[in-house]
Amino acid sequence: MKLSRRGFLVATAALTLTSCGQEAKPAQAGELLRSKAKLPAPFQVPLPIPPVKKPLRSDAKADYFRVVQRKASIEILPGLKTEVMGYDGLLPGPTFDVRSGRTTVVEQVNQLDVSTVVHLHGGHTPAPSDGWPLDMIMPTNGEHSGQHMAGDMSMGSRTYTYPNTQRAATLWYHDHTMDYTAPQVYRGLFGLHIIRDDEEDNLPLPKGDREIPLVIADRAFDADGSFLYPALPDGPGVQPAYMEGVVADVTLVNGAPWPVHEVDAVRYRFRVLNASNARRYELGFDKGPAKFVQIGSDGGLLDKPVEHKTLVIAPAERFDVIVDFSQYQPGDEVTVVNRLDSNANVLRFKIARKAVDDSSIPAKLSLYAVMPRPSGVVRREWRFRRGSDGDHRGWTINGKAFDPAVMQAQVKLDQYEIWTFVTDVHHPVHVHLAPFQVLSRGGKAKVAEFDHGWKDTVDIRPAEVVEVLVRFTAHKGKYLIHCHNLEHEDMAMMAAFETI
Repeated sequence: MKLSRRGFLVATAALTLTSCGQEAKPAQAGELLRSKAKLPAPFQVPLPIPPVKKPLRSDAKADYFRVVQRKASIEILPGLKTEVMGYDGLLPGPTFDVRSGRTTVVEQVNQLDVSTVVHLHGGHTPAPSDGWPLDMIMPTNGEHSGQHMAGDMSMGSRTYTYPNTQRAATLWYHDHTMDYTAPQVYRGLFGLHIIRDDEEDNLPLPKGDREIPLVIADRAFDADGSFLYPALPDGPGVQPAYMEGVVADVTLVNGAPWPVHEVDAVRYRFRVLNASNARRYELGFDKGPAKFVQIGSDGGLLDKPVEHKTLVIAPAERFDVIVDFSQYQPGDEVTVVNRLDSNANVLRFKIARKAVDDSSIPAKLSLYAVMPRPSGVVRREWRFRRGSDGDHRGWTINGKAFDPAVMQAQVKLDQYEIWTFVTDVHHPVHVHLAPFQVLSRGGKAKVAEFDHGWKDTVDIRPAEVVEVLVRFTAHKGKYLIHCHNLEHEDMAMMAAFETI
């Protein structure tokens, strides 16, 4: 099936990508969307912590949950109300805090006026629960705002089964509806899914109130407080100026604009997720001795800690880090800034008091080991480029727009393969089902600063070649590889492959 519905791009888009992150260093890939609302001064709002979802019931092997996707009117900017599309009406959605090897069963109920799909990003998940973009949950009212492609559709609700047969890691879940992922994630359909295991529990890392999620997302607001998003009025996609990606002027952390958080002068563990559509961050501290000690990546713990002065984090990437505030005094303030945007504010920490700290960072974190490059394995190349395919002009993989009827590869289970990603401009590349290890970047075999550990999303810089080692196990079926710049994804930068 050719995607003629994307023919609108021919008439509306001239692909002049002068601001699409063509620099060889990390850069923004997108166009700035400015708010019309009066924006608050930074560091006036306390940092919220997303609530942990409680199961409806449990048995010997599984926990059972029910989530309602619904609209809610919440105060994000002080004095204004914003309508969000949220899991349980929350922004971000509730956090799932689960155990490795224990199954999570989630009934997702759609009380919105659009069709939705749920993808557990980073999950080792059976194909029927992975979030294939046409496996839609139709609204309970039967309306679906033009989303009318055929697929394995469910009316009103759908049950997803997540075996959680993987290492402890910070995962997240979000909408994955074909052609509409970007606006629906932008309006609130995302949340955290944290997996824990005994290996991680036995480490003396910060716990309890000293383990904090930081879900970072940029958004723009209209004068009345509603979300601004440059969607086309009569179909999928964005206005031509924003084809490179939507980059907005308000930084939300856990749903709050430029928040502030009181901390003790001790170590804290932060699970950082970039939930932005297109914006990259280079997170750093404005002053003082603070640095990031990375202990985990997308797919779980590293083998040993890695220190960073700054964190470069692309859309969908996660970094599990420790920050030690013990060298600060009560009353001190330290601000996290984004160095890719002239040290733009992100959030602030206020040192409240001295306190006892029984945590530490062990020199050895995990049994994780780097896999040596195997010989004689299947190699595949995936080229991420702007281009055309029939009536489609926009973003392509291997010269083709996404076609759900076409599998670009058949991959055997339980066999290592080397996949090569080649780009024209900046693209964060995400592979469903299995994590991978980065083997080389730009022809250099040494792992780059932010490529450590198991990953499911890797940021590819302009005209760069990255090799990864991947092995799929357990689950047969249809899966995806795609760009996680969500505007690129919605404009066909996805490819399907089948595990056999």
